[in-house]
Amino acid sequence: MVGGGGEVCEGRVTPLDRPAVVASDQRRAADRAHQAPSAAIHGIATAYPAIRLTQAEISAKAAEVFGRRPDLMERMARTYGHSGVQSRHSCVPLEWYGEPHGWPERMRLFEHHAIQLLTEAGHRALSAAGIRPNDVAATVTVSSTGVVTPSLDSLVQAPLGLAPAVQRLPVFGLGCAGGVIGLSRAAALATSMPGRWVLFLCVELCGLTFRRDDDSKANIIGTTIFGDGAAAVLLRASTDAADCATVDAWGEHTWPETRDVMGWRIEDDGLGVVFSPRIPALIKAELKTVSDAFLARAGLCVGDLAGHIVHPGGEKVIAAIEEVYGVPPGGLEDARAVLSERGNMSAVTVLAVLEKALARGARGRHLMSALGPGFSAGLALLTLPG
Repeated sequence: MVGGGGEVCEGRVTPLDRPAVVASDQRRAADRAHQAPSAAIHGIATAYPAIRLTQAEISAKAAEVFGRRPDLMERMARTYGHSGVQSRHSCVPLEWYGEPHGWPERMRLFEHHAIQLLTEAGHRALSAAGIRPNDVAATVTVSSTGVVTPSLDSLVQAPLGLAPAVQRLPVFGLGCAGGVIGLSRAAALATSMPGRWVLFLCVELCGLTFRRDDDSKANIIGTTIFGDGAAAVLLRASTDAADCATVDAWGEHTWPETRDVMGWRIEDDGLGVVFSPRIPALIKAELKTVSDAFLARAGLCVGDLAGHIVHPGGEKVIAAIEEVYGVPPGGLEDARAVLSERGNMSAVTVLAVLEKALARGARGRHLMSALGPGFSAGLALLTLPG
């Protein structure tokens, strides 16, 4: 039904209701005119630890560490070659992975390297936009691979040169979906304070979660894909961002009773990885419906998109997403390139994909998506300039 009691049939409105519909359209147009502008991306940067490990080096180290289970490693050996990963960065040397480590050491390493990488990425993003650190009004900081108190956002304030009065939002536990959901939170903050600068910071040190005495399949799969890295994105909602990518809409979906699909277990010596073999099947069965509904709320469908910016969880995940979105096999080139060069850096990875897409001059509407613990999907609609 529409205002005035008429009916909408086959996309047409009865004459009785046309004045009411026109008035409604005018009200909506007026509302849109008074809405805050989309959050524009003025700077994006990534940072990686100096240590770079090849897949061959990691595979050999894993065979050594899990030598007590030759039958298991024989079954898992092919996984290293089929993961889509060629190299990764690590904040600790290869030898570290063969030694025992407890919570205190892991968290000391996390704090030190996280601050270092966030500071580097943050300075690069600010420099790219020509913005002084003390002009930043708010920060959103995402991580799921370490815990420190005071939180990371307060610990990077001084190294980054941020003002003491900066508003801070630390977010923990989003896992791989954190890159999209964190960017969405930063965009929401930016649109709530037009003209003010918001800095989104994200760091994941996945390598520090490796536990040498855990010979579960999930832990070994983690050794085939996990890498370390950080990213920073500088946003502002204003009317002078014609040459910037914009974050136009965002949403998320959590499937009930799926906690066992992805996440961390709290163990005596660190975080134990949870990876269900059902993930690719769940993507194929569930993601399209959720994505279509999100796009429909923006008045769009998949066919209206110029491309996709996706989190490359692994080779099987990328293949499943390509099938869901109707992308030819191998078509998600930016995601595959990041996976190959950097591995799966949890929440940071999709931001590295966005950086790569912008650097190569991608244009038009893009759907940004990532899947994480919950089991959850983070979605955002971006318009890339040009």
